[in-house]
Amino acid sequence: IEAVFEDLSVKHKVIAEAEAVLPHDAIFATNTSTIPIAKIAAGSKRPEQVIGMHFFSPVHKMPLLEVIVTPRTASEVTATVVEFGRRIGKTVIIVNDAPGFYVNRILAPYVNEAGILLDEGAAVDAIDKAMAQFGFPVGPINLIDEVGLDIAGKSGAIMAEAFGGRMSPSTALQKVLGAGRLGRKGKSGFYVYDEKGKRGDVDESVYQLYPGGTKRVTVEKGDVQRRLSLAMVNEAARCLEEGIIRTARDGDIGAVFGIGFPPFRGGPFRHIDAVGVAEVVKQLEALDAKYPGRFTPAKLLVEMAREGKTFYPREGKPV
Repeated sequence: IEAVFEDLSVKHKVIAEAEAVLPHDAIFATNTSTIPIAKIAAGSKRPEQVIGMHFFSPVHKMPLLEVIVTPRTASEVTATVVEFGRRIGKTVIIVNDAPGFYVNRILAPYVNEAGILLDEGAAVDAIDKAMAQFGFPVGPINLIDEVGLDIAGKSGAIMAEAFGGRMSPSTALQKVLGAGRLGRKGKSGFYVYDEKGKRGDVDESVYQLYPGGTKRVTVEKGDVQRRLSLAMVNEAARCLEEGIIRTARDGDIGAVFGIGFPPFRGGPFRHIDAVGVAEVVKQLEALDAKYPGRFTPAKLLVEMAREGKTFYPREGKPV
């Protein structure tokens, strides 16, 4: 299992060096967070034995493991890695190969929308507080600081290249990264950190990077929650529609255990069912009219709303 820097050429170099000494039947797993596994496997002499094992940070605390397979991945390789993941205590979901896989893909529009709110003049703590009250363990801006602005920036660029305008990083996030702020690990991000890395209040100096400076605009908590949560659940529906995940259950497990989607809401698909598919589509259409291109409802949701379908029947089993 390799976990080197998110750079395709570096990944290929490691594969070549490892395969020179590994047994012929060895499985090579890559812990990449956004690079498609097929691109990494292209540097292998045995691509059918290359697979993705996406752990989540901090690894000793986060229970999820995404096992990412390509059309060339051998079935016995998948079975072996799933069993290994379970033996080390992880909750495993199998995800088909695509940029961002599942969890990071649904996280990208959520984080981007938070960045766009910053562009619009919202305060960092207002955004984070709204999403914490929605049920996330930390707000999206706090999360960026924790993950690292450099990692978020590199992942964001990959997602923007793959999915175009609706995944384009906000000006605010790009400016903070461009200013050399790395987040908690660099003790300089959106928040203030002491020498031990303990987070304090919002670093007011970060606002000097934005138009309007420290003069922030008031945003309604409900608007923040609606925009960010709908961006995420809509992307989750797209992933199910495209076959990136196999079931709504896998999608809910991945979101709850991988990024802390509010457990009491049950995950993106249970949340859609609770709100009502037709109501979710209605809200997405209203947002899409206001912010064209970012909230176009997934075709799956539109069809389900038209036909009165849900992801889970009343007894709680996935459809």
